[in-house]
Amino acid sequence: MQRRTAGIVLLGIAAFLYGVRYISAAIFGSNVSSWGSDLFKVMLNSVGEGPIMFSRIAFIAGVIYLVLAEFETPLKKIANEIKSNWNKEL
Repeated sequence: MQRRTAGIVLLGIAAFLYGVRYISAAIFGSNVSSWGSDLFKVMLNSVGEGPIMFSRIAFIAGVIYLVLAEFETPLKKIANEIKSNWNKEL
């Protein structure tokens, strides 16, 4: 798998996990007769910090993969130029 593809997949996973937290809280409170922002915050706390933590990890990893994919070719080209110039000087 290429780095760009892996980065996009990780960003998709991050978005999915971010949404799962809110959907889980909504499903958890679907049987409640009255809704309010305070009640929804309590339901979000009952879901926990797991999905948001994994979402952040996947987002950071996805961004890193995309940055590496974009700058891998120019960095290799520069490294090869440095090596060839170094060998010419010696």
